[in-house]
Amino acid sequence: MTRYLVGRIASLSISITAVSVIVFTLMHSVPGGPFTYEKQMPEAAMQNILRKYGLDRPVYEQYFNWIGAMLRGDFGIPFQSPTETVVEVILRAWPVTMQIGIVTILTAFTLGATLGTIAAFHQNSWVDTVVTFGATLGMTVPNFVVGTVLVFVFAVQLGWLPTGGWGEWRHMIMPVVAYSLTPMALVARTTRTNLLEVIHADYVRLAEARGLPRTLIVTRYVFRNALIPLITVLLPVIPDLLTGSIFVETVFAVPGLGRFFTTSALQRDYPMIMALTMLIVVVWGLTYLITDLLYTWIDPRIRLTGEPR
Repeated sequence: MTRYLVGRIASLSISITAVSVIVFTLMHSVPGGPFTYEKQMPEAAMQNILRKYGLDRPVYEQYFNWIGAMLRGDFGIPFQSPTETVVEVILRAWPVTMQIGIVTILTAFTLGATLGTIAAFHQNSWVDTVVTFGATLGMTVPNFVVGTVLVFVFAVQLGWLPTGGWGEWRHMIMPVVAYSLTPMALVARTTRTNLLEVIHADYVRLAEARGLPRTLIVTRYVFRNALIPLITVLLPVIPDLLTGSIFVETVFAVPGLGRFFTTSALQRDYPMIMALTMLIVVVWGLTYLITDLLYTWIDPRIRLTGEPR
């Protein structure tokens, strides 16, 4: 276990370094800069600003300076909000995104797993048809389209909910609905497919032939063996939900990480872009590590080295 964790952490560190180099290089390869819009600014004043933020130095020197500061916990000062540090901006925006993400995860996974289970145990019935059609529709319609429709119907036409913003519990309803439809559809579809595969497996038929109680068969054999492929598909969805949706947060004017990522990209805010990119990469890496560890918890026959016990 220790050897495996050390190897995975080393691999994650290499991946983070590679992503940081690629993103940093791409940002500085695009013509222009974060202060090119200041057309009326004297050249001397522009040079002072570039010198203040270290943008007058070669790109490789800027990168190593940034790496050194990051290792000390200093992610710099965002260009769009110079009165705050990058860490302060993230600590202010991420809780908003986390609230929406956690509620979305609970909603999508609970309803999706329930609907998928019902569809699997009622295969080829009208319930199965409705769930399958709804799952297909939910996976194909973009969340910003759903969000726009929700705003038009429930905010503009009916006036039941605010069009956007943050601060009340009502502000969470439409973002959560728009955000949860796609993962809920994925959970329902994956749950149904995996359960049907396990239900028709030979060992389940053998257990039924031996006269084991239906409840015992479902809990010990069906659900347990259907969890592994389900985890493989579903856990990678969590980082997306916890780091924010650019489209959903923009449609509903939610002051979360997704919206900050959009404004940072538009304004060429290098410190914010790099900090948010590193945050997303770390969350993704930890999610895949947790996924591998869960395999051994669900099925003890699986070893982290990939060899059977």
